[in-house]
Amino acid sequence: MHTNDLEVNLRSDFRYFLTAVWSHLKLPPPTRAQLCIAEYLQTGPKRLQIQAFRGVGKSWITAAFVLWTLFNNADKKIMVVSASKDRADSFSIFCQRLILEVPWLSHLKPKSDDQRWSRVSFDVGPAKPHQAPSVKSVGITGQLTGSRADLMILDDVEVPGNSMTELMREKLLQLCTETESILTPNADSRIMFLGTPQTTFTIYRKLAERNYRPFVWPARYPKKLANYEGLLAPQLQQDIEDNAKAWEVTDPDRFSDEDLIEREAAMGRSNFMLQFMLDTTLSDAEKFPLKMADLVVTSVNPTTAPESVVWCSDPQNIIKDLPTVGLPGDYFYSPMQLQGTWDPYSETICSIDPSGRGTDETAATYISQRNGFLYVHDMRAYRDGYSDKTLLDILRGCKKFGVTKLLIETNFGDGIVSELFKKHLIQTKQNIDIEEVRANVRKEDRIIDALEPVLNQHRLVMDRNVIEWDFKSNPDAPPEERLLYMLFYQMSRMCREKGAVKHDDRLDSLAQGVKYYTDAMAISANHEIAKRKFEEWQDLEQAWKDDPQSAANHMVFGMTHIQRQKARGLNGKNKGYNWVSIDK
Repeated sequence: MHTNDLEVNLRSDFRYFLTAVWSHLKLPPPTRAQLCIAEYLQTGPKRLQIQAFRGVGKSWITAAFVLWTLFNNADKKIMVVSASKDRADSFSIFCQRLILEVPWLSHLKPKSDDQRWSRVSFDVGPAKPHQAPSVKSVGITGQLTGSRADLMILDDVEVPGNSMTELMREKLLQLCTETESILTPNADSRIMFLGTPQTTFTIYRKLAERNYRPFVWPARYPKKLANYEGLLAPQLQQDIEDNAKAWEVTDPDRFSDEDLIEREAAMGRSNFMLQFMLDTTLSDAEKFPLKMADLVVTSVNPTTAPESVVWCSDPQNIIKDLPTVGLPGDYFYSPMQLQGTWDPYSETICSIDPSGRGTDETAATYISQRNGFLYVHDMRAYRDGYSDKTLLDILRGCKKFGVTKLLIETNFGDGIVSELFKKHLIQTKQNIDIEEVRANVRKEDRIIDALEPVLNQHRLVMDRNVIEWDFKSNPDAPPEERLLYMLFYQMSRMCREKGAVKHDDRLDSLAQGVKYYTDAMAISANHEIAKRKFEEWQDLEQAWKDDPQSAANHMVFGMTHIQRQKARGLNGKNKGYNWVSIDK
């Protein structure tokens, strides 16, 4: 091929340019996925995203695209942004090495000592003098303002370290949107994002809503297309329409089926789905296991509860008038049905997570149990440690709900809180047992292990007032600080990573109380109902044998099992019959 023809092909088609660079580096020819990414970089919209499986070479392809851009127009100004400064510098160093080593890129070498040539920024030879360098690398938290660029490349700006919480993601998204003020107002100016989403709530999803069009290329054809929301690469969409089989390899020249099977076995399924399938559904379901939707929310009676509570996720049961601070799509649900008779609770406790003065809270949760269902009456939180005022207010709540046991974590204060409570119990003349618990498991694991099974079985019933109080608490604090103290913010963001949430006092108090009732979870509500009905039948049968007239009268009056027994005088003292004594 003539030199002129070679240069024309290199300039007109980036895929040809990429193949030539790969050949010089003695790499195998670009795979189908790499060529499709190259085509999207060249012909894609002004604002785009590239999301492809790990190891496909997104960064190398885009580095070659930077050189292709300068190869066509040496006066272009390009900024490379990464999560860290070192990562951005590595990108620009790779570009410099190619300029120095590839023969047909030698004209891009600096022509004089006046031109910049460092890992931070460099100029290409033919470029006209300009305040901005040809290529500049910077970290996402570095100095972005004051620069100008015709091409912005943001390479893996979202990493676990800067996107663990919603507030961190909001900050990162704000930094990313600053690129719009850096971009020159030329018709051919462009912004490109390369990366792998970390969670369902990734900034890449928000960017897609802001017209940064994604190009998604997983390692296998997905089993559930709905998880990708119509964002799969057009080539893969066409393959699926042509009857490509689910779970077949999309780019066998890069990774074989056996290789992907080995990687999945080594990485674990959730990590594989995230890194190679770009499907965050499974990852987030496992990462954030405590869902508000698994709660049963209703008005909890202070003294009695039904035999069984039926949960249902029907949209009609969504409670729309309660504030939600959970993750997107997570709602509170009211019960579908309250079954059986209403009787007193088996036990009521107050679970206390004490803290010293400062930013942490002393939290108290009042929980009752009946038939294996746990009922949360109230929660209280205090910022003054374990002052007399705080302890007395907690005891007032104990009197209100008939608490018979105080459950106190002793990790803090080494038992001093229990002694202070004993003093106030004597003064207030309350007969409440105190039980100390000491935690020896990491807090995040302990909380999830206690709450997840109960929530999954929909055995935790929450009073509406707790949710309203939680949202309105700490009204004088800034919104971003108020969120961190809310029980349901803590619950929805809790995962098994150390320090998952900054404050977890309210959630820890709840989990401690639920853990106490673990044995009660073995109680089956259906079994208890069947047992009660059998006992009632036996009692009714005995009543007809002993005094048919009274039994008939009791049935006519519609008396309950307890009322019938009281009317017959079966209270443990009097065995005579008095059917007209009806206790309503």
